[in-house]
Amino acid sequence: MIKTLAIILVIAGIIGLVLGVLGIFGSNLVALSPWALAILGLIFFSSGIGLLKRESGETQ
Repeated sequence: MIKTLAIILVIAGIIGLVLGVLGIFGSNLVALSPWALAILGLIFFSSGIGLLKRESGETQ
């Protein structure tokens, strides 16, 4: 369950980062602020990676 949530967070973070960076340096593809997308993408990506690291470090 946690691994699925972590993968979803990583994918959402990658999408947010890509859209945010494209909006900052190029054309804005969405109606939201590109800086907000980049920051939220970074937060989602780092939290997903943190969950994946924590999940893989636990013994079952």
